[in-house]
Amino acid sequence: MAHLLVVDDERSICELLEISFRKEGHKVDVASSGETAKRHIASRLFDIVISDICMPDMDGVELLRYCKEVSPETVFILITGVPTIDTAIDAVNFGADRYVIKGDRLLDELKPAIRTVTESLALKQEAGFLRRELRRVTGLDNMIGTSPKMREIFELIVNVAPQPSRVLITGESGTGKELVARAIHENSARSKAPFITINCGAFPETLLESELFGYVKGAFTGANENRRGLFQAAHGGTLFMDEIGNMSVTMQVKLYRVLQEGKVRPVGSTEEIDVDVRVIAATNKDLEKEIAEGRFREDLFYRLSVIPIHLPPLRERLEDIPLLVREFLGRLAKAMGKSVDGIEPEAMRLLEVYDWPGNVRELENTIERALALETGHRISAASLPDRIRTHAQQTIAAPSHNGNGTILPEGGMNLEEHIQQLERAYLLAALERSAGVRTQAAGILGMSYRSFRHYAKKYGV
Repeated sequence: MAHLLVVDDERSICELLEISFRKEGHKVDVASSGETAKRHIASRLFDIVISDICMPDMDGVELLRYCKEVSPETVFILITGVPTIDTAIDAVNFGADRYVIKGDRLLDELKPAIRTVTESLALKQEAGFLRRELRRVTGLDNMIGTSPKMREIFELIVNVAPQPSRVLITGESGTGKELVARAIHENSARSKAPFITINCGAFPETLLESELFGYVKGAFTGANENRRGLFQAAHGGTLFMDEIGNMSVTMQVKLYRVLQEGKVRPVGSTEEIDVDVRVIAATNKDLEKEIAEGRFREDLFYRLSVIPIHLPPLRERLEDIPLLVREFLGRLAKAMGKSVDGIEPEAMRLLEVYDWPGNVRELENTIERALALETGHRISAASLPDRIRTHAQQTIAAPSHNGNGTILPEGGMNLEEHIQQLERAYLLAALERSAGVRTQAAGILGMSYRSFRHYAKKYGV
């Protein structure tokens, strides 16, 4: 059976379709406005959306465009009581799967369409499995996002992967640097060769050298046999060196020599071994600052950063949070044997307002924790950590003042970023108070509907 979302500001239509399709065994959710429907679509996966075209806060074509972007596999059926050539053309152009006229035969028109979709779900699931396998093979399986910044990253990966050049990936912890490195490898000519990873910050200098270059028997106490290093293990493939900024200056000199000459010398050996390895390095440090302070060699920096890729923190691509949440929910709920299949709008709002210092990794851990605690079928705000609920209250609250003006944090702040977070938080709060009706939300904030739409689009609300 299918999972349906019915969207119409006419209560009678919603009730008719809900009752009729529930009798046929389908699972049916109802939304009385476009904005409410968007929140449903962002937090749950629907097989079919049936939406009216003419609604006060958002027309069905706009909802169609949003749905096709966020959930392209969902079948979208537009219904209208006032058919026109223009709306029919828009429906087709933006990917509507069916265009149905309201009237006495509405159910007669919809039921065969729903039946066809239900019968093809098995085939779609098989096709979806094949697509997921393809994405896994190409290394893009866990990289999720439709924000402009992530689209640029995806495009850069595709363009960079076939090149032999070294890549330096920068970004905060938890942004997915290893995923990018693996995607580059899997889309390169080296994809059938090994992809080897090492965390350079996890080893002391002497141990790191033997890990990278290997050693010969008798090189040091405990060296009872010859051992290949990771450069040899990755021969023909890719070596991903994470936390490269934590490497000692002495090791930096040795690494630079390997990159320059393409040869490694195992610890305790007098012979050099040729290696053919593409090095992809990553760091959460500002290497140019490290160079200025004498902690990182400039010549090594230029050897590593032939092609630089910077991953944005999650707070700079908040519009990707609903997609990430849905992905984590689906995967983790299945692994944990939980029947949770969605997230409450209030809980999603809290996630969208939080600034995520731990980035995508923190979001995934938060969803896993919430799943473990949740007893219902949808994640509620109560299942989220206290820090997330507290942050939302502080963000939406008015700034504190003392006798001399606004109190600044001890370490200073990024004013522009803070203002953007406040603006987005107020938009979400106004939408929550107005039950998703944009015109009312604009009035609450004392702005025109046009201005509200501009800011909503700017912040991906």
